[in-house]
Amino acid sequence: MPADCFRHEALGVVFQVRGSRLQVLLWQRAAPPFEGSWALPGGQLLAGERLGTSAGRYLAAKVDIPEIAHLEQLETRSDPARDPRERVLATAYLALVTPGARPRLPGDTAWHPVDELPACAFDHGSIIRSARERLRAKLSYTNIGFALAPETFTISQLRDTYAAAIGHPVSATNLQRILTRRAVIEPTPDVTRSARGGGRPATLYRFASRGLVVTNPFAAFRPREAGTLTS
Repeated sequence: MPADCFRHEALGVVFQVRGSRLQVLLWQRAAPPFEGSWALPGGQLLAGERLGTSAGRYLAAKVDIPEIAHLEQLETRSDPARDPRERVLATAYLALVTPGARPRLPGDTAWHPVDELPACAFDHGSIIRSARERLRAKLSYTNIGFALAPETFTISQLRDTYAAAIGHPVSATNLQRILTRRAVIEPTPDVTRSARGGGRPATLYRFASRGLVVTNPFAAFRPREAGTLTS
């Protein structure tokens, strides 16, 4: 390869809420550099291939994900020293998977909580943190929660999903009020089954749209006020 040409790779940051925690999909490298460290799934961009196509291809090859609910380009890393072997540009994609998806994983691949990452190869730990920040911001001003939530849910379940993704407690009452006023979520005719100990069944909600919609570009979560979402 000529000295002025560089490899370009596509990486996938796959997030899913599992066990009330936001987790990321990583695979363990078996060869240098960073042998034994964990890395994002991805690989080299092929000639004539689009970046998004490349990211999807590597995800399909690495794991059997039945459906990615949302995929968007995150960022490009161009530090000349990010790969000790040669200069490699990397474009990362944020991919969100609903909780019902249970992809089949090879033996070298596993889910990891984003707040307890193992030793990561290259700059992948930093890329994961950038993806978490992107997701946290978009949960404030878009309906992107649809890509992390089940088809129908109670408000308490949605609160737990938002809290896991954002990384701090969220007020269920405030979340319901804001998302209902913005027409992000809507009640369904269904309710949960009554528990054995009694109690009133809870209304099941759904997202009004399962495509990305900007609902308030100036909104933001305030972590110091118990998960308050400004309107």
